[in-house]
Amino acid sequence: MSTKNPKVFFITPPFTQLNTPYPATAYLKGFLNTHGLESHQADLGLEVILQLFSKAGLKQLFANIEASGKKLNENGQRMLRLQQSYLRTIDPVISFLHDKNPTLAHVIAEQNYLPEASRFQQVTDLEWAFGSMGVRDKARHLATLYLEDISDLIIDAVDPHFGFSRYAERLGRSASSFHELNQALEAPLTYIDEILVEILSAKIQSEKPDLVAITAPFPGNLYSALRCGQWIKKHHPQIKIAFGGGYANTELRSLQEPRVFEFVDFITLDDGETPLMNLLEHLRGERELSDLKRTFCCIEGKVTYVNGSKDSDVKQKDVGVPDYTDLPLDKYLSVIEIANPMHRLWSDGRWNKLTLAHGCYWGKCTFCDISLSYIKDYEAATAPMLVDRIEAMIAQTGNNGFHFVDEAAPPALMRDVALEIIRRDLTVVWWTNIRFEKSFTKDLCQLLVRSGCIAVSGGLEVASDRLLTLIDKGVTVSQVAQVADHFTQAGILVHAYLMYGFPTQTAQETVDSLEVVRQLVENQVIHSGFWHQFALTAHSPVGLNPDAYHIKILNPEPGSFANNDLEHADPQGTDHAQFSEGLKKSLFNYMHGIGLDMPLQEWFEFKIPRTQIPKNYIARILTQQDEKIPKANAKICWLGLVPTLGKVSRGKTALCLSMGREEVELLVPEALGIWLVDILARISLGPHKTWTFDEFQKAYSQSGLGNFEQFWQGDNIVEELREMGLLVV
Repeated sequence: MSTKNPKVFFITPPFTQLNTPYPATAYLKGFLNTHGLESHQADLGLEVILQLFSKAGLKQLFANIEASGKKLNENGQRMLRLQQSYLRTIDPVISFLHDKNPTLAHVIAEQNYLPEASRFQQVTDLEWAFGSMGVRDKARHLATLYLEDISDLIIDAVDPHFGFSRYAERLGRSASSFHELNQALEAPLTYIDEILVEILSAKIQSEKPDLVAITAPFPGNLYSALRCGQWIKKHHPQIKIAFGGGYANTELRSLQEPRVFEFVDFITLDDGETPLMNLLEHLRGERELSDLKRTFCCIEGKVTYVNGSKDSDVKQKDVGVPDYTDLPLDKYLSVIEIANPMHRLWSDGRWNKLTLAHGCYWGKCTFCDISLSYIKDYEAATAPMLVDRIEAMIAQTGNNGFHFVDEAAPPALMRDVALEIIRRDLTVVWWTNIRFEKSFTKDLCQLLVRSGCIAVSGGLEVASDRLLTLIDKGVTVSQVAQVADHFTQAGILVHAYLMYGFPTQTAQETVDSLEVVRQLVENQVIHSGFWHQFALTAHSPVGLNPDAYHIKILNPEPGSFANNDLEHADPQGTDHAQFSEGLKKSLFNYMHGIGLDMPLQEWFEFKIPRTQIPKNYIARILTQQDEKIPKANAKICWLGLVPTLGKVSRGKTALCLSMGREEVELLVPEALGIWLVDILARISLGPHKTWTFDEFQKAYSQSGLGNFEQFWQGDNIVEELREMGLLVV
């Protein structure tokens, strides 16, 4: 054992996202910085993509296909005939998707530059999606289809495991046995593997690490993660390999398979900071193996879970600022897969990833892994600390776009972060995941948009009040509609996660859920959505207590490798799988403004029940919202400019209000006008303490201007003030 600090090299294996780094390695690198420990990182997925999608990479791909003699489908044959066009265009297109060479958009958008294969058959009315001036976005969408055509060729001709955001995902999904995965790893390297290990070899030679820490957040990273470990073990056996991330945290908690340790030395669970520090101390010879934290290792051929460490997990205030150093931030590809303004956020733009709060403040949903640390251990950072990190990351990356990757961002913390961003006069563009709860009032949504919020995503799930109660979601369909409307009215895009197939869900409930979704889109309350079929996990309340939900688990015994996804029978529910295609097809069309007036039956090839949801169900809900006197401890602030007073005439004066492009002039009693100019200046956001609504109310009462409730709920003065920037949040 060495006394020097081990050199740590973090790896994200293929594939996660094209447009922005997965944040796990940046989080851990940022944490090590707080201890003065040097580390390096690489996104091997991005580097494989950039090598593959280059002129040299495509030349090698076409040569490989021709040498193999493989019989291609008609689409593949066409692409082979067009290979010179692909070789001529690939480097300029990649440069364009790096947000360089923007003038190329004009020739791409004319559709006479790129070679076109089967993906372009889906192109219909691009003028509807992008208009006559959205040339760069239209070109980016066409360039994305061009890359997807090449991806189809790779899958058909050289590597069926390939996918832009996943690789060999099927091998990692529901892998209760290690056998099939092990067979794939014992087979010769695939075409993509060859590129991967070539890049990995150069990285190892350059970094010369003592410890390689590999994160595998998803099943689509697992195979490549183990391939990396396998290659390092063979060629650099002195290097230790640690494995962690979302896949291990959810799937490998009951690991018994010793063969996994032919590829890695350590597998850590849950938050990685303390396990990593303990592991570094062990490698320095300062800690016994038995004193590691939440770590699997193989001792004398037997998988052993070691958790003897007395060290606690790191508090959110001590995790440090995520550090993206080493990652080529200007090389990520902004693509537009679907011409929908909300949907594009997952693939377009470089987003700094940051977590507002660890875990979920709700932590009750019965389909969710609420028994695991990443959900149940809720801990929030403070708003000033979070905005300090935001400023540090903007300075580090040169990018002011943020995706807050919380399980569900807490409304009160979102409010405080928004107030802090505005108080510091920062320009930040951000989006996050939420619960559609009643705390998101019209005023709060206005505050969030002023701080830079452009979009939210949240779980509507089953769109049925009976099933939402069974899920313990804590919301109703009515509440979701009203809250989503608050966001939409503020100009914030809304994405809904939708679920079908929850235990005991009937065909009638599924059809009614689709009708609710149709009306939400029709009323422009949500902008996009995605249907997921319910998946039963071992760590959810449903998985832990299936009898309470009237289902039967078909694979109750955990396997020796992964254990998370559980097969189940739902005798009281409908045949959920048969609804899959119709639900997804209808929503895809709804998101593009198509088919909203079609009968639901048109989306399905089998007979479905008639919906029992009234045609005006959502529209009626949206008219039922009532304003109440705010709570005494709510915060009140003025976001407009300090108003000015005009001339006094007959005891009245003109109160001039300005916010953004809008200007309003209100005729008010002189005494009220003088009080408003003073009070609005005092409640403007600045270095002073934010006022509460109770303090505002008392200030009015002490001014001798009359009854506060009559002022607040009386004529249109307060209504105009609230339109112009007086918010109670």
